[in-house]
Amino acid sequence: MKIPVNVPYIGREEIAEVNAVLKGGALTSSASLGGRNVQEFERNVCSFIKSKYAVAVNSGTAALQAALYALDVKHGDEVLLPSFTFVATANAVVSVGAKPVFVDILKQNYTMDPVDLKRKITRRTKAIIPVHLYGNVAYMDEISEIADKQNLDVIEDAAQSMGSTYKGKQTGTFSKLGCFSLYAAKVMTSGEGGVIVTSDKKLWEKLLMIRNHGMVHGYDTRILGLNFRLPEINAAIAKVQMKKLPKFLAARKKNARILTELLSGANVTLPEERKGVQVNWYLYTIATKMRNGIMKKLNDSGIGATVYYSIPAHKTPYHNKKISLPNTEWAASNVLSLPVQPMVKQSHLETTARIIHDMA
Repeated sequence: MKIPVNVPYIGREEIAEVNAVLKGGALTSSASLGGRNVQEFERNVCSFIKSKYAVAVNSGTAALQAALYALDVKHGDEVLLPSFTFVATANAVVSVGAKPVFVDILKQNYTMDPVDLKRKITRRTKAIIPVHLYGNVAYMDEISEIADKQNLDVIEDAAQSMGSTYKGKQTGTFSKLGCFSLYAAKVMTSGEGGVIVTSDKKLWEKLLMIRNHGMVHGYDTRILGLNFRLPEINAAIAKVQMKKLPKFLAARKKNARILTELLSGANVTLPEERKGVQVNWYLYTIATKMRNGIMKKLNDSGIGATVYYSIPAHKTPYHNKKISLPNTEWAASNVLSLPVQPMVKQSHLETTARIIHDMA
């Protein structure tokens, strides 16, 4: 049996909550504030993230789309974002009619390079979407300073970083809007889902309308919105997962620490937490020129090492931008993510380290 790089950790509590929703029959709600489970989940998020408001939606992609709508990003606008991320970030920008402008990353933690960001700002730039990739925290001090000077909005793509902090502050709260994913492979899940956090009451009220066809009281559409609602079944799973999240994160942190110790001296680039940062260890990502050979050997030995993202967004057939992003292209050719999720055992970590030491 292969040990996956990530897997949902579902227990009896989640199953009981789903059964309760099914028996109750209220599978979703078109009310402005959502159903009972949605509201409870949102309260849990606010408590954990330390934001005033949270708006649950049906995917991380929907979270990004709703955030872009809320900030009135539209046709003719440019949005700066890294190419080294899942393509959803770029696709969300295109979906609202705007143009994604791809920014290079820093090799240290695979997040947006503030220097390249500054270089690519034009008079058409409307917003910046830094991505906290693999759970690593983007350089928000520098990015926020650039955004403030240029009067640009920032939307944090925190899809992979629930539980990651900088100077004790959770990702997603360094800007007006932060977007998280609740996809099955994330550190906690609702199956499919997402959530947007904000401390701006007007944006919160706007997001409530956007996720529900622009309505407030039903059939009174006031702004453009779509069906971004999170079903009650998914919210029931998510509210239980939120309660378990600290335990999940502690297990990941322990496994990451052990793996770092076991890989000491190996000829690979190990992930590091910069000063003030606590990473959630969604993905423990190394870099090595022996990437493909090591991955095959690990996979053959039952360790589900995986590559994210061998094709950067700007090189996908749809986006297909002829631009130079050297660090992005280096990362796409060299990174390898290793399992440290809660079900990984010491023996799996030892096998992982032995193979890498033998081959690197």
